[in-house]
Amino acid sequence: MQTTSVPVTDRADHSLTAYIADFVVSTSAADIPADVARLGKRSVLDGIGLAFAGAASETGRIVRRYLASLSFASDGGSTVIGGGMRLPARFAAFANGISIHADDYDDTQLALAKDRVYGLLTHPTAPALPAVLSLAERCGMSGRDAMTAYQVAVEVECKVAEAILPRHYQNGFHSTATCGAIGAAAAAARVLGLDVEATRRALSLAASQAGGLRENFGTMTKPFHAGRAAESGVVAAELAALGFTASPIALEADRGFFRAAGGGYSAEMIDGKLGHPWTFASPGVSIKPHPSGSLTHPGMSVMLELIRLHDLRPERVKRVAVGTNHNMPNALIHHRPRNELQAKFSMEFCMAILLLERKAGLAQFTDEVVNRHDVQALLRRIDFGVHPEAEAAGFDKMTTIVEVELDDGTTFKGSADFGKGSPINPMSDRELEQKFFECAQWGGEEPANSRRIADLVWRIEELTNVRELTRLLAGAHA
Repeated sequence: MQTTSVPVTDRADHSLTAYIADFVVSTSAADIPADVARLGKRSVLDGIGLAFAGAASETGRIVRRYLASLSFASDGGSTVIGGGMRLPARFAAFANGISIHADDYDDTQLALAKDRVYGLLTHPTAPALPAVLSLAERCGMSGRDAMTAYQVAVEVECKVAEAILPRHYQNGFHSTATCGAIGAAAAAARVLGLDVEATRRALSLAASQAGGLRENFGTMTKPFHAGRAAESGVVAAELAALGFTASPIALEADRGFFRAAGGGYSAEMIDGKLGHPWTFASPGVSIKPHPSGSLTHPGMSVMLELIRLHDLRPERVKRVAVGTNHNMPNALIHHRPRNELQAKFSMEFCMAILLLERKAGLAQFTDEVVNRHDVQALLRRIDFGVHPEAEAAGFDKMTTIVEVELDDGTTFKGSADFGKGSPINPMSDRELEQKFFECAQWGGEEPANSRRIADLVWRIEELTNVRELTRLLAGAHA
């Protein structure tokens, strides 16, 4: 798409927004290290599987009914993964972003600074990948170029999230929604081939659209945040390409995103740091083994280990105490959940279901399971709160201390700073593929088609046209 440049003042020429825009425009595939490229493909495969599973959720079904009512479905549009629809790029991105995040099973950024809370930053793939796929499919872009756009988007999104002051999250903003919109704009600007000045305006437009409240955790509005962020990025880039004006310094200005949404930012965490190192390399991105908030995962890893070591049985458990830093109960807010979405943000449910079924996958996070008598009864024996040791460990960790007391007074205890799926305890490629196949099957996909998709993602940089992949994504509903 041809872009229209808008002159800027000298004051803006050396701005942070300009630096980010230049990174978006100038980064080449050759600039991405091989290990980072591999990690990116893992998250793309994960995201596609989650989109299939999320399309089968009630959230996904409602979104498709809404989009169908708008009467613009077209054979020439972009693919809604697992939805059997083709829509204008912005709406395909919206639907796919919601589906990827619908089960809260998607990848999660880590933090570096002690006051930036791991797990409370962005889910990077849910906003970025839908923006890339919807526009890259429309453009007939190569797989190599599409992956470069995805990598650039994730890098921008994560560094923006890392830089904004913690007040942003602590006071109620959901950073997947806010920083995700900026990352999606970077993705869309890259795919559309915008120049630096148009990219700056796209970033500014996205920043003005950024919004999303943590009060909505445990409802369908949380995945809506991711879908809206993906759509906002596409809209921002498409308008900027047409010459739509915006401040060239809307991220760092006194009345800009960082100040308005977070009270400021730490420049040293982003200025000069894009790609130095790449976030996928350090501190890394976690891929979830369970469809629940990432803050539950260290405790779940501990509980599974205690169950394995001591053959714990729920009927023998008198009490479970789970202790974390104070930020974690601030996000895991549903102590007596009554539906699957609330259960994803309930440490108590996650502990209970592991004791009862020794696993916690998509089949365990359903309204029917959550409301079972044995589940609700066990919830009352689980206490979740702040532990001084976890608080002292620093907020860059998710330190979780689990203590299980049996009916005879025997006590077992364990702790973990991170859960399975984190960079220090990653899922293997085989485990990741198994998760992908399970998610695709949950969404009604045939195993043969799922296998073809996985094979294409692993060699996506070889595809001359990303449509070789997207044509397989419409799914069983098509």
